[in-house]
Amino acid sequence: MNSRKKSILVFSAHAADFVWRAVGAIALYASRGYQVRILCLSYGERGESQALWKQPGMTLEHVKEVRRNESTCAAQLLGAEIRFFDSGDYPIRITEETVHELVVEYRTHQPDFVLTHAFSDPYNPDHPAANQIALQARIYAQALGYPAEGETLEAPPVFLFEPHQPEQCDFKPEILLDITAVYGLKQKAMGTMEAQNHLVKYYDDLAVRRGVQAVRNSGDTRIKYAEAYQRVYPQVTSELS
Repeated sequence: MNSRKKSILVFSAHAADFVWRAVGAIALYASRGYQVRILCLSYGERGESQALWKQPGMTLEHVKEVRRNESTCAAQLLGAEIRFFDSGDYPIRITEETVHELVVEYRTHQPDFVLTHAFSDPYNPDHPAANQIALQARIYAQALGYPAEGETLEAPPVFLFEPHQPEQCDFKPEILLDITAVYGLKQKAMGTMEAQNHLVKYYDDLAVRRGVQAVRNSGDTRIKYAEAYQRVYPQVTSELS
């Protein structure tokens, strides 16, 4: 009998991306007993820390420390694990060693599904870069001939979380996830992101709008807040529902 704990991998380009875009899903599945592991490729130290750089005497290492602390605090609130790769920022540079470590993450944790960025973002090339490495490492982890420890991966579905400017990123919601039960946790996690606190209201408003759309598409008036996702691979099912 397989006693493996169900798990999720979350690929976040920068240290705060998962907070704005996927914290509802993270909190929801953590509350259901899933192991949630967040992989941050970068601290967002150059392009997503403008408020910190306005402070006199700011240094790159201090920006990294602040962003790391913020994201660690958010992950702890959610009951999630977090790992930082420090792969640079503007641009993110993925080394062969990082690719290998991500393959090992897949094989070690055998996720039931994966969350990551959309394919396109003309405002921030680091986001599609994270998308590509998440998908590449998934494919390598499936290959019997790839030299990494652990059992080969099967085919976990991959869901893309909503970018900041969805229309320009060719993002079209396919899944509206009801996060009403955990929305208080999302608000607390967003509150830890002091370096980008100007985004809190935007994502509060977005959760309400997606909640309205979820009610319209389901008839379930209990839904107040939702997050939007796209699938990468087809859903395999014996029933249409």
